[in-house]
Amino acid sequence: MPNLILASNSPRRRQLLAETGWQFTVSAVDIDESPLPAEAPAGYVTRLAHAKGLARAKTLAPGSWVLAADTIVADGDHLLGKPAGPVAARSMLCQLRGRTHQVFTALALIETGSDRAFVDLCQADVPMRAYSDAEIETYIAGGDPLDKAGAYAIQHTGFHPVENFQGCFACVMGLPLCHLVRTLNHLDFPPPHDVPNACQAHLQYVCPVYPAILRGAAAA
Repeated sequence: MPNLILASNSPRRRQLLAETGWQFTVSAVDIDESPLPAEAPAGYVTRLAHAKGLARAKTLAPGSWVLAADTIVADGDHLLGKPAGPVAARSMLCQLRGRTHQVFTALALIETGSDRAFVDLCQADVPMRAYSDAEIETYIAGGDPLDKAGAYAIQHTGFHPVENFQGCFACVMGLPLCHLVRTLNHLDFPPPHDVPNACQAHLQYVCPVYPAILRGAAAA
């Protein structure tokens, strides 16, 4: 098994990674996450995931693998990161309401002490329901939107902002596990657990796309 280091403080990523059965430690890293001029969503998250992984790997002794990830909500070419406050959260939620947008999550695996790096990308179409202004205000008052890209959590049971979703649920939460499995399988590090079943049980979601992902599909 690899000595796996998760370069993220996200509790959602820690919970998802634990479902794989791989043992890991957490060593988060902070980098400048400003987008480049006219940077596309897929390029943005891929660049940041790789940069985060590389920044942490450079500080560690050889013999480990750093796992880094980055997630962005995109409305067309408009990138929606974490809102700066309640006003920005309200604006994002109103913008996304009743429409379908995309979520991009990139993964990067960086081997410490070498130049080996593997990057994978997941894209999911996310249809939002037509929630009311009152629901938005209640959700914002609870504080949940303020540390979420796009100002929402797909898994929030009180607000449940998404309806008729058919993609990779874990992608929207920030760590598409089947993409990680197929990458580590290439390195001869198969997971100890049945990841598709563990992920679906954890998320209480019947995933229609995991077979295609494990076969190598780029988006889900």
